[in-house]
Amino acid sequence: MKFSQLKGVGTALVTPFARDSSIAIPTMKALVRRQIEAGVDMLIPCGTTGEAVTLMDDEYQRLVSAVVDEANGTVPVIAGAGSNSTATAVRNARMAEECGADAVLVVGPYYNKPSPEGYYQHYLSVARSVNIGVVVYNVPGRTAGNIDASTQLRIAQIDNVIATKEASGNFSQIMQLIHRRPKGFSILSGDDNLVLAQLAVGMDGVISVVANEVPKAFANMVHSALAGQWAEARDIHYRLLKLMEINFVESNPIPVKTAMAMMGLISDEFRLPLVRMQESNAVLLREVLSEMGLLET
Repeated sequence: MKFSQLKGVGTALVTPFARDSSIAIPTMKALVRRQIEAGVDMLIPCGTTGEAVTLMDDEYQRLVSAVVDEANGTVPVIAGAGSNSTATAVRNARMAEECGADAVLVVGPYYNKPSPEGYYQHYLSVARSVNIGVVVYNVPGRTAGNIDASTQLRIAQIDNVIATKEASGNFSQIMQLIHRRPKGFSILSGDDNLVLAQLAVGMDGVISVVANEVPKAFANMVHSALAGQWAEARDIHYRLLKLMEINFVESNPIPVKTAMAMMGLISDEFRLPLVRMQESNAVLLREVLSEMGLLET
């Protein structure tokens, strides 16, 4: 990969849909420009936040290509490529590589609940199939299986596995990873509301949802923490905390896309089985955005 060790803020990009449910590519490119101008360090299309499981192959390719083209080499593009079928994850990773992605984000196989050896063989197969970086994604809340520290550290020995996104919320596991990781291997958070504390124990950055809404503020928080400016980072953390929390009042990405629609950035369109936000929660979300001065004027 032409970029050095992954560090800082990566945004798990939403996928904007038009009213006819097609991908709004011009809007996607505008979102990418907004992210880069705000100072984020990585872009992650086609992940959970990007509703990747609802995309057809041609849509996936157009979306990743659009992000790569708009980023134009300024920041790494890490395309979601996971599946609970290893063969499908391999196919997705190859598509991402063909589209110009710098790396792929590969979620632990969901539903199957593999053994530690199964997880290892899954990532080994994906990594051997491409010549770009591979980022492990451990999110037990969505996959019903935890990739424990020993297994992740074994996977980290595979040549082109360059990082892990840890969203277990298990600080003991996270500290084992940080303490025992190989040189140059990045440990990235998957939890916006925990990342300040996780940076304090040695994490390298975050793949974020809230950075869709407030990329500059969130990037400033993470960059301040990485520079040891903890008072400034704490101040931003607490200013953003309500937004970070309400982003998960319903399944991600329903709240973040609803917020961005209220901010005038996208349309509030989803693909089934996701639907528009419940009105009672939308009222609460609007109040938070209003308090923060983020509503479209």
